Amino acid sequence: MEATTAQASELERRVDLSIAIADVEKEMDNRLMRMGKNMKVPGFRPGKVPFKIVKQQYGDQARHEVLSEELDRVFAETVTTQKMRVAGYPRIEPKTTESTTHLEFSAIFEVYPEITLGDLSTAEIERPVLEVGDAEVDKTLDILRKQRVSYADADRAAAKEDRVVIDFLGKKDGVPFDGGQASDYPFVLGQGMMLPDFENAVEGAKAGESKTFDLKFPDDYHAKDLAGQTVQFDITVKQVQAPVLPELDAEFATSMGVADGDVAKMRSEIEANLKREVKRRIEGKLKEQVMEALLKANPITIPASLVDMEIQRLMQAARQDMEQRGMKVKDMPLQPEWFADQAKRRVALGLILAEVVKTEKLQATPELVRATVEETAASYEHPDEVIRWYYAQPQRLQEVEGAVIESNVVAWALGKAKVTDKAAVFDELMGQKQ
Repeated sequence: MEATTAQASELERRVDLSIAIADVEKEMDNRLMRMGKNMKVPGFRPGKVPFKIVKQQYGDQARHEVLSEELDRVFAETVTTQKMRVAGYPRIEPKTTESTTHLEFSAIFEVYPEITLGDLSTAEIERPVLEVGDAEVDKTLDILRKQRVSYADADRAAAKEDRVVIDFLGKKDGVPFDGGQASDYPFVLGQGMMLPDFENAVEGAKAGESKTFDLKFPDDYHAKDLAGQTVQFDITVKQVQAPVLPELDAEFATSMGVADGDVAKMRSEIEANLKREVKRRIEGKLKEQVMEALLKANPITIPASLVDMEIQRLMQAARQDMEQRGMKVKDMPLQPEWFADQAKRRVALGLILAEVVKTEKLQATPELVRATVEETAASYEHPDEVIRWYYAQPQRLQEVEGAVIESNVVAWALGKAKVTDKAAVFDELMGQKQ
């Protein structure tokens, strides 16, 4: 965090604050008198509690509240007069100067950096290009069929993608080791559930066959007592089952949500969904490149206070995510430094984007927000209900407005940078294994 400390000094400011003691005392007495009207003290009628008793009980509280409010007011007036944009919260320190009429303080805080947008004309951005057609639909259907695969007994040697059921016993120096034994253990060859050498030994065997082979565990194997060690396995293949993919028929179409089982309609819906997803992923790739280009073209000093606040937000989000996954947060204390780099990047981008939006007038218009909501709703069964849900409460549109602004920034940046189209590979774009 040394860089943050260095940056903070560049943006750090200090202002002197002076508050009249008489004003504090006067407002404190007024507050205590109002409190006294509602106090209930045994032996006194409501509203008749002596001021001395009210002050004795609540004087310190009232003084603290009044002083805090006065400091807030004076600080706000001072930074407004001096046209300072305060980042985060000020640190208030009392001054040691002696005064019988005023309380003197210093406020130490950071200001937002002044940003002059850099030139994007030399930034190079690759725009993925991909037209969704029959080949992409066929590949997607193959994936969907494999997700619904069933298995049938096969009287042949086991091959990749077959489901096998085996018994195995592992021995190290002739002695069985923990975790090295199982009966009726099922797994699919080629999915990486077992070590490659283990799967290679099973592949080619028929049901009823037994074999013994040596296996060397990887040096980085999670069980330290086995890492890098050579052991011996005895296996018996009890069942070999070949994969059976469902036919592309009316039954399959119905399982995909096409009520009347129309296969052509199913293909049409898959194509429409693919086009939306391809468009979304291409936009994501462009957004990543634009954000990197903006960061590179606009090196700025980041207020440490904003980074610290962002770290806290990221830590809280991580805790909530862990809890939702059933993990016990108290068993894994989070360290702020884990989130420092991500927080710096998010803060820097936030400041740069805000300046771009303001300078280039790229705010989200109601028309663009509506179009984005309608596009999102189109992938649902009842789009009108989704649209009504978004517009039922204005705060639900905030996330959409943020997405629209980002799209506006990306479009603006693409108009400034050097953009070259590059044919995208469907499997790579969709994050699928070849």
